[in-house]
Amino acid sequence: MPQLVGAEIAGLVHGHRVGGDFYQYVRANPQRVVFGLLDVAGDCNENRPIVVAANEAFQEKGPACLANDEINEADAMMEFCQELNQSIRGAAKGVRTCAAFLGCYNEERGTVCYINAGHTPGLLRYDDSVSELPATGMPLGLFSASTYEAPTVAVPKGGALLLASRGVVEASNKREEFGLRRLKAYLESIPLTGAHQVALSALEAVRQFAPSAAEQNDLTTLAVVRLPPPAGRV
Repeated sequence: MPQLVGAEIAGLVHGHRVGGDFYQYVRANPQRVVFGLLDVAGDCNENRPIVVAANEAFQEKGPACLANDEINEADAMMEFCQELNQSIRGAAKGVRTCAAFLGCYNEERGTVCYINAGHTPGLLRYDDSVSELPATGMPLGLFSASTYEAPTVAVPKGGALLLASRGVVEASNKREEFGLRRLKAYLESIPLTGAHQVALSALEAVRQFAPSAAEQNDLTTLAVVRLPPPAGRV
């Protein structure tokens, strides 16, 4: 995991992978870390070559697109998204849906420039309030030339960004889904002590709600937590 100044990032998977979820992060330059949570459609045996290709493209294209200090982050994120889209379509030899939440965390500014390509909304917490970061474009892998928006949000000191896979939100118990509303309420209530703990506690909440959910779908979370200032400082 890349070491961040004044922040933490962590991703976790519960159980064995059965679908196409994967999380990734890579440092692009001294101020930027690129991260993402992606979900390639299909079971793990079928989509493995596509997941491998997308992983490799993420590691290569993230730094290539966002290394330059002078670039516009939104433009660079859109270019990065197109590169991933091409790699997925190439590996699939055609159409293969891949929902993705891609972000670039700027350590100097404490901001995230992001693209939500048909993914579960990201959840941004500040104090006891949680807001949604909804889709800004279509899933990857569908069209050779898709357009995306790349807005920027601030992660306040003492705040957090939580990403959760579709399997987390759709985990069901007696035909009742865990749901985004329940995940938001949970994020509002937990202490933001660190990224690993936020990612882990969300998975534990789902496991308690639906113990067998991991047998049906991937359960994956990724968290970015901006640490509060030391005592006595603002």
